[in-house]
Amino acid sequence: MAKNPSPKVEITDVDQERREFIVNTTAAFGVVGAACAAVPFVRSMMPAENVKAQAKVEIDVSDIPVGSSKTVMWLGKPVFIVHRTEKEIAAATAANDSNTLLDPIADDARVQKPEWLVVMGVCTHLGCVPMRGGETGGWRCPCHGSQFDMSGRLTRGPAATNLEVPPYTFTTDTTIVIG
Repeated sequence: MAKNPSPKVEITDVDQERREFIVNTTAAFGVVGAACAAVPFVRSMMPAENVKAQAKVEIDVSDIPVGSSKTVMWLGKPVFIVHRTEKEIAAATAANDSNTLLDPIADDARVQKPEWLVVMGVCTHLGCVPMRGGETGGWRCPCHGSQFDMSGRLTRGPAATNLEVPPYTFTTDTTIVIG
């Protein structure tokens, strides 16, 4: 038995317009759906409001006596602010030319004012918080024994680099803004 060939269907202008409308509407819904899915994803990568609030920290250093220090938090990490004595400044400057520095950088390149040292309080080896003390009078890491001088420069490993200096500026003689 032979099959009857299917009759040819003629597409009218109304049908063509309806098809175009359905295709365009479906594409528009797809674009809107993709945008709705992308917005929460992009927002999740943006910093939270509490992190934005910590991006800049203003510190009054007028209450730090000479020879003392203050630890403040910036972006969830400790920052050491040290009001150095003349003796500490002289020792840090003298160490510029010594062979004891494993990551040699001049003291004046690490400070904006000789009497004030601002460094991150995070060991560059494994992220421990160094303690005051050590052979050079600066800091020593309790985790693996790295030591840093009074300019935050590495004098003994296993850390490979100096304590990081955060971006900071003096807005007045007694006010520092970190960040």
